[in-house]
Amino acid sequence: MQTVQAKQLDQAALKNYLLDHAYDEMFEGPEQLHPHYRPLLEHFSSLPGDELQRRKQAADLSFLNQGITFTVYGREEGTEKIFPYDLIPRIITSAEWEKVERGLTQRITALNLFLKDIYNEGRILKEGIVPREVVYSCKQFRRQMVGLQVPRNVYIAVCGTDLIRLENGEFVVLEDNLRVPSGVSYMLTNRRVMKRIFPQLFRSYNVRPIEQYTQLLLGTLRSLAPEGRPEPNIVLLSPGVFNSAYFEHAYLARQMGIELVEGRDLVTHDNIVYMRTTSGLRRVDVIYRRVDDDFIDPLAFRGDSILGVAGLFNAYRAGNVTLANAFGTGVADDKALYAYVPDIIRYYLTEEPVLQNVETFLLTRPKERQHVLANLDKLVVKAVGESGGYGMLIGPQSTAAEREEFARKIEADPRNYIAQPTISFSRAPCLIGDELEPRHVDLRPYVLYGDKVTIVPGGLTRVALKRGSLVVNSSQGGGSKDTWVLSK
Repeated sequence: MQTVQAKQLDQAALKNYLLDHAYDEMFEGPEQLHPHYRPLLEHFSSLPGDELQRRKQAADLSFLNQGITFTVYGREEGTEKIFPYDLIPRIITSAEWEKVERGLTQRITALNLFLKDIYNEGRILKEGIVPREVVYSCKQFRRQMVGLQVPRNVYIAVCGTDLIRLENGEFVVLEDNLRVPSGVSYMLTNRRVMKRIFPQLFRSYNVRPIEQYTQLLLGTLRSLAPEGRPEPNIVLLSPGVFNSAYFEHAYLARQMGIELVEGRDLVTHDNIVYMRTTSGLRRVDVIYRRVDDDFIDPLAFRGDSILGVAGLFNAYRAGNVTLANAFGTGVADDKALYAYVPDIIRYYLTEEPVLQNVETFLLTRPKERQHVLANLDKLVVKAVGESGGYGMLIGPQSTAAEREEFARKIEADPRNYIAQPTISFSRAPCLIGDELEPRHVDLRPYVLYGDKVTIVPGGLTRVALKRGSLVVNSSQGGGSKDTWVLSK
């Protein structure tokens, strides 16, 4: 490894900035800044010694005052945490973003076609492009959706796709989040805080705006309203205040000017959904739901759920209410099905994927399972239905006992796991104390699909704030930073 030296920077601040084989977002090599990072570093170098810390405290105070928190379950010291925020923005050039945008548009288009197909004709299954057993064994496959017509054929209206950069700087897709993707409120609040703390720097960079996201989301939801409802009543359905993303639910509802409701606030009558109000019942036409399928209707799915609305699925099937995202979309973000997405793109669009997948081993295949079991110390193993960094084994950082435990789990239920190479995804500069140090980052852009595909330029850059860690999830010690996509 080599220590970076840059003449225009305070050497003390960079003494722990080490380059290795991972792609670095700021440095091309020793003493070589990527050109688009030069003004940023020069600006930070010109600030008085304690100014960065003062602004960091101002950012933390802003998050605290806004109640921007997340919930970590199972911690004795309490569950509510201020969302960790790093001051140094991640910068993406317009040329890089153009490819990301094309790739994400292609991906959500193909996945929508895939969902329509598997719940109707099943052509891709008949032709063996995707094995039937992968789809039908998925816990998120909903037989109740078979043959049901979805408004505008849009199954996935809101998507958050996780991207990483490989050592050569290429963006690839790590996973798709199609059920109830979260984190967009952090993207928006990060930007607002950054504009307030570094207004001059922000203006000089020609950063493309993202503030329009909530209005674009509202427009997407309007476009999916049932026929004959020109002024649809739209609500956001939340599991309630104890959900880890409740801040986001309240934030988005407020920004869109729609009602935030829980299951107990809604009732169905004659296959129509109504919201209880102080002036009586009011019809609901579109539900932006942040409740998983299992819990959303106790009559159709889990009978013990108290979070949902009895009869909601029947109202949906009758075409009287639209849900975003549709029931059953989770089958397309199953981590085992992820391995087939390049083939899905080729099948429906007759195009090569713009964004590649990470190499993935399917443990239902005996040869691949044997390879994984023999190399657990080198691979990352993931449970196919988990999120938030849970249900994972990071081989190089694991103990022999942990590997033995995962080997038993894989042998007992190979369908429930996939494995991937341990990738040193890209690192970006972070303010750690008074120094800049590199930390691993990913990127979650948010994709909207209604009348057309819309992607705000940027996304949530998540940061593995623990030195050496590859886990960016907030529940596992990660944080976030603002993402600047340049306009030229």
